[in-house]
Amino acid sequence: MKTPLSPRLLAVPLTACLTLTVTACATATASAVSATRSGPAIMGAASPAALRLELPRPTGPDPVGRDILYLVDKSRKDPWVPESGPRRLMVSMYYPARSATGAPAPYMTPEEATSFLQRKAPGTNLTAEIISGIRTYAHTGTRPKNGRHPLVVVSPGLSLPRASLTFLAEDLASRGYVVAAVDHAYESSGTTFPGVGLLTCAPLCDQPKPPEGGKATITKNRAKDVSFVLDRLIGRHPAWKRANLINSKRIGMAGHSLGGDAASATMLADTRVKAGINLDGTISATLPATGLGDRPFLLMGSQSDHSPGKDDTWDSTWQNLRGWKRWLTVAQAEHSSFTDLAIPKSKIGQSAPGTIAAERGIALTRAYVAAFFDQHLKNKKQPLLDAPTPDNPEVNFHNP
Repeated sequence: MKTPLSPRLLAVPLTACLTLTVTACATATASAVSATRSGPAIMGAASPAALRLELPRPTGPDPVGRDILYLVDKSRKDPWVPESGPRRLMVSMYYPARSATGAPAPYMTPEEATSFLQRKAPGTNLTAEIISGIRTYAHTGTRPKNGRHPLVVVSPGLSLPRASLTFLAEDLASRGYVVAAVDHAYESSGTTFPGVGLLTCAPLCDQPKPPEGGKATITKNRAKDVSFVLDRLIGRHPAWKRANLINSKRIGMAGHSLGGDAASATMLADTRVKAGINLDGTISATLPATGLGDRPFLLMGSQSDHSPGKDDTWDSTWQNLRGWKRWLTVAQAEHSSFTDLAIPKSKIGQSAPGTIAAERGIALTRAYVAAFFDQHLKNKKQPLLDAPTPDNPEVNFHNP
């Protein structure tokens, strides 16, 4: 069994490869380590059929299993396409496993990958085969590790699929968490629903103006989605066959972009969520003067967009948070630095000059997210959250 990582080891970049051959992967990994501080090297164009993408290996001691749930909330019509019927959600359930057996879990389906590229990366040398074939570390059908584990719900940004937070879901599961990664119907680049087919965010994202109430309306609906997911996971008749793995008293939520906004909105609406994280998301749900009560919350974003005075929604939210709180920014990070998408983006040269290396951004996100949940859902004190560390000079602590 691996020993827990120290803050110094957590500062070391993890492997992520875009390679032409298996042998080249080792070379690319070594280059990524040396480039950690200065940003990613831009690789030249290559034959799309030869490219291979790989997520960073999880840092915890446990292998990871994954199941897929299709959930239908028959009490609600879909808010974006009411004529389509009830609200639909796809959920990837990650859990600590006994061994790395079973089939490798695919990153996304070829149809989802095709839709993702059309919306997010048109005109690049990436293909649906490359994206759907991204190397992950979870396995399907593998036996879970015994015990009851904290649950973390993760929610992606608007128009991004739940797969964009695979790096975080797998890492938390390897550290002893159950993770529910949620796709919200008509809110991603493309999600395949059983018996329905591929649903994209076109009805929501491509309309001339946002829905009435703006993004706050989307956020409030996500909060309802998450509460329904919790009902189906820890209610009297759970939808997941491994629901006994969940410690229902220890539930947290993390989200990127609009998903981060949804984390605080969900906590306002559902006291079952005991701790939350916003990764680089503008906040539309105004907190009351009482904040989230004594429940802890972490703001973590790019230094360029979320330092004090850069985003007034963070300034006002910070003032109303009454429990444990931290405001962290990462130097040279961009919006995608807190997602899997940083890897293909950096490798095909779409990252701005000077942007933090994809592997480094992912390593820092994993380290601070895991430390936050370890401290607040497992009651394990984490010095990493107390103050800046020379091992992670990119991370700035703010207390305006």
